[in-house]
Amino acid sequence: MTAHAQHLHWVQLCQRDDLVAESGVAARVGQQQIALFYLPDDNAVFALDNHDPFSAANVLARGIIGDLQGHWVVAAPIYKQHFRLDNGQCLEDASVCVATWPARLNGDAVEVALPIALPI
Repeated sequence: MTAHAQHLHWVQLCQRDDLVAESGVAARVGQQQIALFYLPDDNAVFALDNHDPFSAANVLARGIIGDLQGHWVVAAPIYKQHFRLDNGQCLEDASVCVATWPARLNGDAVEVALPIALPI
């Protein structure tokens, strides 16, 4: 799921110091688990669904990030499929995509844009 900006509101999830450089951490918002990835060299944060659709486990935050085919990706820790950090597309299976949300650093605050209907 990728939501549109006009239906989103920015929510602060944590501070930059709570993130691990070039790695992932999991956050919970309502019933949704979100995997946050921080790339300090790009000063960028990415937010993906933490749920791996191949293993049916909430593990993507534990995956290894890297650069494949010119895209930043996370390798799922169980079966190793690669998901693009910017749009959640699986590189090995074009029919599979995990949800993403816009994410940003606002000073030291890590913010994710969530649909207005998602409980906080």
